[in-house]
Amino acid sequence: MLPLSTPPDSVCLLRLSAIGDTCHVVPLLRSLQRAWPQTHFSWVIGKAEARLMTLLPEVEFITVDKRGGYGGLRSLRRTLGHRRFDLLLHLQLSIRASAVAALVRADCKLGFDRARARELQWLFTDARIKPRTREHVLDSFMGFADACGVHERTLVWELPLPEAARERARALIPEQTRVAARTLVISACSSHALRNWRAERYAAVARHAIERHGLRVILAGGPAPLEREMADAIRRECPQVIDQVGRDTLPELLALLERATVLLAPDTGPAHMATMVGTPVIGLYAATNPARSGPYLSRQWCIDAFPRAAAAFMNSTPQRLPWTTKIERPGVMDLIGVDEVCTRLDELLALPA
Repeated sequence: MLPLSTPPDSVCLLRLSAIGDTCHVVPLLRSLQRAWPQTHFSWVIGKAEARLMTLLPEVEFITVDKRGGYGGLRSLRRTLGHRRFDLLLHLQLSIRASAVAALVRADCKLGFDRARARELQWLFTDARIKPRTREHVLDSFMGFADACGVHERTLVWELPLPEAARERARALIPEQTRVAARTLVISACSSHALRNWRAERYAAVARHAIERHGLRVILAGGPAPLEREMADAIRRECPQVIDQVGRDTLPELLALLERATVLLAPDTGPAHMATMVGTPVIGLYAATNPARSGPYLSRQWCIDAFPRAAAAFMNSTPQRLPWTTKIERPGVMDLIGVDEVCTRLDELLALPA
């Protein structure tokens, strides 16, 4: 059946989470939309992620309550009814996602190749993409387009932002002589605590940005207690920062990132949101490998301490470790120093505007 000789009438994408990975799905979706303009696209997605991705036009979103257990699956079954799709793209390697895939009726269910189809994903698909190794997550998703016979890559996101979100961002980052004020946004927390840098180190970079470059510094993030504690700790060390943690919706955060000069963040969803709107990211990577999961258009700006972590904690090298290895160990992020982050910021700001 694959590659397809004619465009399908209906395609269902299945990627429930997380924010960063759903950001990586969008170029795949855009590539398929461009190749198949008459095809109806649906996306089965988590409720939290849908708060951002529903900005995409011409896509039907079918939300799943990931915390709903069997009740969430029953609700999804009712929502789907007797619908049948020409093609399901099963883009997530988890038992929970495969349980959802089992409820989606499709003439063809396309998943990862056998080597990458972890957590038994291969049992829930009847077609597979070509085997590839050591790819960035976004590139691995583009393998689904290749399998369908769509080889022209469209590396665009283009999420239309509500004007109210843009207006809120303009209030936080005002114009200075027709150009947005130079601003460093810090999104300090991943949901995985061992991927997070120390608050005093973020504060030191914030002071450097303010004192050397005259930047406005804004703290951004969600309402989780961990993020609130981190923001409070940074502000104690650097009271000049503007605290927006827990105060923005996802569309408002995206609008803020669109106006920012640069984002500083660990391996977390906002790093990929910034990529969607063309804002460079200084990514802090020691627990995870930026070659696999870093901000796709800013990998040259990332602090890649993953080789140091592999040596210090695994007595190995990234090349010898399995591609999906995470080194989430206490102290791993301490391998990244303040000076190297400040130097990277200096280098980025020295570029012509």
